[in-house]
Amino acid sequence: MKSMKVKHIDHIGINVNDLPAAKAFFMELGFALVGEAQTKGEFLDSVIGLKGAETDFVMLEAPGGQLRLEVIKYLKPDDPERDRVPDANNLGLGHIAFEVDNLEEIVARIKEKGYKLIGEIRTYQDSWKLCYVRGPGNIIVELAERH
Repeated sequence: MKSMKVKHIDHIGINVNDLPAAKAFFMELGFALVGEAQTKGEFLDSVIGLKGAETDFVMLEAPGGQLRLEVIKYLKPDDPERDRVPDANNLGLGHIAFEVDNLEEIVARIKEKGYKLIGEIRTYQDSWKLCYVRGPGNIIVELAERH
């Protein structure tokens, strides 16, 4: 009998209100655009369990190809809680973390684009420099630079 186990992460899906801003944000972090599409119809509805769904999305790939992000804007139906601002302790997927080089330079660049640190840049046990950034659509992204 064939073993049933997860092989690897194929991609992580992130829902956003502003797809162009989210695309630009992740590309600023070094992700490359793999593709863009619009989806709707019975197949989409049956997979995600919503009726009349319509989406625009982009697929972005991290440097080295080790991770893909599917960044999705739902055109229909609308999320009734779309304006909530999540905190790091909310249940569910709380944040996504990326190991980076030159953390402070990256933070300076994304601050120029209007994004803000949630807390501050701190060093953990002389091994990691860390911070949380609130990206487009209130996505929480952790940036980590190894010392």
